Amino acid sequence: MTTSRFGIIDFLVLVVYLAGTTALGIWLGRNQKNSTDYFVAGRNIPWWAVMFSIVAAETSALTFISVPGLAVIGDFGFLQVCMGYVVGRVVVATVLLPRYFEGELVTAYALLETRFGPHARRFTSIVFMATRGMADSVRVFASAIPIAIVIGPALPRQWVMPAAIVVLGVLTIIYTYRGGMRAVVWTELLQAGVYATGGLAAAYIVGTAVDGGWSAILASAGSEHKMRVFDFYTGFDRPHTAFAGIIGGAVLTMASHGADQTIVQRMLSARSLRDAQKAIIGSGIAVLCLMTLFLTVGVGLWKYYPGTTAAPDTIFPTFIFERMPHGFIGLLVASIVAATMSTHSGAINSLAATTTHDIYVPLSKHAPDDAATFKAGRWFALAWGCVLTFGALLFPEGKTPVVVIALSIASFTQGALLGGFVLGIFVKRARQRDAIVGMAVGIAVMAFVVFAKPLSAAYPSLAAALGPFANVAWPWYVLIGTTITVTAGTISSFVGRARAAA
Repeated sequence: MTTSRFGIIDFLVLVVYLAGTTALGIWLGRNQKNSTDYFVAGRNIPWWAVMFSIVAAETSALTFISVPGLAVIGDFGFLQVCMGYVVGRVVVATVLLPRYFEGELVTAYALLETRFGPHARRFTSIVFMATRGMADSVRVFASAIPIAIVIGPALPRQWVMPAAIVVLGVLTIIYTYRGGMRAVVWTELLQAGVYATGGLAAAYIVGTAVDGGWSAILASAGSEHKMRVFDFYTGFDRPHTAFAGIIGGAVLTMASHGADQTIVQRMLSARSLRDAQKAIIGSGIAVLCLMTLFLTVGVGLWKYYPGTTAAPDTIFPTFIFERMPHGFIGLLVASIVAATMSTHSGAINSLAATTTHDIYVPLSKHAPDDAATFKAGRWFALAWGCVLTFGALLFPEGKTPVVVIALSIASFTQGALLGGFVLGIFVKRARQRDAIVGMAVGIAVMAFVVFAKPLSAAYPSLAAALGPFANVAWPWYVLIGTTITVTAGTISSFVGRARAAA
């Protein structure tokens, strides 16, 4: 990518966005009185704001950059996974959300304490904190790349990425520390708008850049089957099939939106159960529309760069920096930054909420809403913001395998977390020990499933044993992890009862 075309107008657009977002977050946090205000915005956010906050939270710079590339090298098959997301959210809305709203909960894992006990709550909280911390450090690193492109000419090369990471991290920490969940939700609403506007602008400009416009693009795409959505292949080795997408995608979103504090906390900020249900189901439909937009942009890029051999993830950023007019370049760089700032800010707040309510409050014996808890929550937000920023600094520039491994961590832990909730709801005989055993076994086994292919390559002696797992597509990871967790926990419940009887 080139930096020479990032002009003064683009720079001003980016600076105004970053400064405005930070100022808005600080202003929104001016009237907070306790930890309920800070972590769930006083449970007074309208459903449509929660909906767009969820959309912004589950997208990142990686989504913005990568999804158009899927259409360049393939078709619209990714939408099958997005359809599964909608199905999974309906299940979350009807099965899990009513249980969350039965009590005045701040974290998802408080529900596990009610069902199993405090140790189950702490175990799941620690698993969440470890994996979320790793995954969001990677997202901070990824979103700093466009800022590094902008400031690159002004700094020595070895300082470019660290400076970009620090700038992005510090600005996000400031407004999240001061504004809490209210700042997270309302700035995410702004960020989702920037994100969608950037996509629409890209679609318009791609259409004007191709001879014949979108009529020619769509005609060519139709003849080449680039807009095919459904693939009814029934194997487990392809990610974008109806089988993997709708079933695997549904279970994946049940975990990511029903058992992950980052999303659950937003729903707990809604005014009522009904509002939270509208927000979660509506977010699935919005994501389906948004991914359709970015896949459409990808089809336009496929026509604009015929026969390209470039890496899929580089095609859209290259188009942004080399072909778009000034102003739009700044807007789309702001879109990329917005996508991950929203995820980053939500991660800071959810990690702080989990640390405060699942670890600090039970150990300190302070009331959830007293002044000491509120103060501790803000300090934990500051600490987690620094941890995520420092974690991003540790990733070596250009080491893609590190990014892939870090993002895979969530894949093998989400199944275990969802499995813990499934045990609690449907396996009446399961106790606290059974839940912890089930989740621990699920995480351990999924580590082998997720990393079967690189382990087989690194250790040929293991290839035969790992062979069945080496080609399992990623949409199946959460379903496999959930199944293993529930099975192990159920067996543990029978073993424990048998020993007690003996």
